[in-house]
Amino acid sequence: MDKNQLRREWEQRIADYRASGLTRAQWCRQNGLKDHQLKYWIKRIEGSTAQSKSSTTWTSVVMVDSPSHEESFIQVKIGGCSIEVKQGFNPSLFADVVKVLKSLC
Repeated sequence: MDKNQLRREWEQRIADYRASGLTRAQWCRQNGLKDHQLKYWIKRIEGSTAQSKSSTTWTSVVMVDSPSHEESFIQVKIGGCSIEVKQGFNPSLFADVVKVLKSLC
């Protein structure tokens, strides 16, 4: 297996792990992998992605008032950033957003 195939295989494994909602140890046990292998590849792949992005990209955000304040949510603050998390959120997406905010704030 060449290096590109190996990287693609681990990128898919990482995506599967993230989508599973399991802890790293649980997912590795279910998939016959060692925890340290997954940790290594996450750091290697996501670290190389972070290093390759050298410029800042901006996006616009539109704030919309909710007509009803009956909807419950929690507010999570990370450094100077905050996130409102509503019932039914995607835990995997939330974990990814928290990771990015930790690196920025």
